[in-house]
Amino acid sequence: MPETMVDTEVINAAVELACRAPSLHNSQPWRWVADHDGLHLFADPSRKMRSADQSGREALISCGAVLHHLRVAMAAAGWAAHVERFPNPNDLRHLASIDFTPLTFVTDGDRDRADAILRRTTDRLPFAAPTNWESFEIELRNVIDDDVVHLDVLSDAVRPELAEASLLSASLRSYDTNYHAELDWWTGGFDANQGIPLSSLISATESERVDVGRQFPAGPANERRSGITRDCSTILVLSTDEDSRGGAVRCGETLSAALLECTLAGMATCTLSHIIESAAGRGVIAALTASKAFPQLLVRVGRTPVMEEAPVMTPRRQIGDVLTWRAEAKHDTGALTVN
Repeated sequence: MPETMVDTEVINAAVELACRAPSLHNSQPWRWVADHDGLHLFADPSRKMRSADQSGREALISCGAVLHHLRVAMAAAGWAAHVERFPNPNDLRHLASIDFTPLTFVTDGDRDRADAILRRTTDRLPFAAPTNWESFEIELRNVIDDDVVHLDVLSDAVRPELAEASLLSASLRSYDTNYHAELDWWTGGFDANQGIPLSSLISATESERVDVGRQFPAGPANERRSGITRDCSTILVLSTDEDSRGGAVRCGETLSAALLECTLAGMATCTLSHIIESAAGRGVIAALTASKAFPQLLVRVGRTPVMEEAPVMTPRRQIGDVLTWRAEAKHDTGALTVN
């Protein structure tokens, strides 16, 4: 491939936008390295949840989401990203190497998806039912490669069983002091650049109207969306054929695509992983989908009041904390050369 010059400011801006990707407890378990070969994504084991994510599977899903966000950001900047996943078998932290070629043109859809990154948020409050779901589901499936990640839409008929599974996951954690200490730390507001801020937590009374959700420490005593007396979201399940590192990363990429598609359609979303963190919970979800695939994540999708104020964006780490430039990657032209 001939050498192509990508301005370093473009890379910086794309990585910064990509890092708006969702991650477990906003832990942001990734780091980026730019060198003469292109851009590289690494998992950061120091930011993995020790109790909630003992296997590291959810950290890999998070890294998959940031990888897809990066591709979206670069497309909006006029560059096609070419991804080689797991390029170094001797370093399992090295999840992807990316090089770039210029696009002939940037579509409105490319720009809209990049804009959606800044509008997407994790909303833990109750939702009204999504409108025109049948037609939207067709659009949603168009952005998902079913050969890699499977999408199931759970019916309202199985909602009681799903709610029981959610309660079961909380019950299994009741006496797990390490889990609760970890959860308290990530919601404690000790760092302005990570974790879940108080404004993103819901009160005890608000939580009572959401039957499927992780039990976080209660937020301020609010009563928002009082007109929505119970959560009427549609719940999606993302699954892969195998419980593997590759499956987790690809699930994260698919999650990113699905969340952005929902955001473009004006729908609110909340990613759920707590049920899948136990074998018992995974078994329930597999039974509800009647599938032999490995459940990776659930996503609540729904509507919020039209005139409601947009939620405050959750914090992210500074670009200098997540992106490293190796000396040979920078040239006098202020650009990154990729081969």
